[in-house]
Amino acid sequence: MGNEMRADVERLRAADSDREKVAEQLKAALDEGRLSLHEYDDRVRDAYAAKTYQELLVLLTDLPKPGLSAAEVTARRQAEARRAARRMPTALLVLWTIWAALAVVNLVVFGLVAVTVDGDLYPWPVWMLVPGAALAAVTVGVQAIRHQQRR
Repeated sequence: MGNEMRADVERLRAADSDREKVAEQLKAALDEGRLSLHEYDDRVRDAYAAKTYQELLVLLTDLPKPGLSAAEVTARRQAEARRAARRMPTALLVLWTIWAALAVVNLVVFGLVAVTVDGDLYPWPVWMLVPGAALAAVTVGVQAIRHQQRR
């Protein structure tokens, strides 16, 4: 029953203040040259006739936020694409997490053994560097391939 009582935001009824905000955004788009006078008139008419948020949002879907130039929109899209390209693939993140957890467990166990045993102890956690180096090489290779594919 809880899900039934929750209404989707887009289906909620819009208030007059919501319609006025959309009309202001449309006016800003007209002033910036993004809409022709005819498009502006049609959209403002539709905004004041809108009953739900969905009907209002449809009027703004193809418009950037007011005050953004085309160059700023393009720069933001390019920056987001660069951020996405730098992001490590999920599989590699999982592998790095597993490696780090195993390295920490090895170091903690080694530390506990070293504290409780007298004399020299073979430093077995150093062997965790081998899979770490292999994982680092794979990560660098994957990122290099992804970088080449972007070009």
